[in-house]
Amino acid sequence: MTIGMGDAFQSQQLNKGVMGAMKLGEVSLLTNQVIRMSMFYKELLEVENNSNDEVHQTIIEQETMLTIYDDGSVKNNKNQNICIAFTVEDIEKEYQKVLKLGAKVIEEPTTRPWGTKNMSFFDPDGNVVYLREIIS
Repeated sequence: MTIGMGDAFQSQQLNKGVMGAMKLGEVSLLTNQVIRMSMFYKELLEVENNSNDEVHQTIIEQETMLTIYDDGSVKNNKNQNICIAFTVEDIEKEYQKVLKLGAKVIEEPTTRPWGTKNMSFFDPDGNVVYLREIIS
């Protein structure tokens, strides 16, 4: 594979972020419906946080946290500038779960030339969520 000057620079900049002092610590989905969104993600990710907090819930407590938060501002739910992606072991199983959750599917599981099988859907607030399985 040939890497152009722009690609090499971008790769170098990305590596600096990984190796530098700053790390991504949290992704927070801002919503006015914390309970509804938390229930969706707890079912999708098969986790339990034992919380019914209506303002803030931590869904994943690993190196990079996933939280659901109502910061008090009114949301327009036209989330077009960000998505969230998860790597899964069995995309077909996860696809069935997404259908059971009633999420609107954007793209059914599709094999990509770069070695993944991806799918995408909208969460209850209209955020785009991608699931990908690494194909061996």
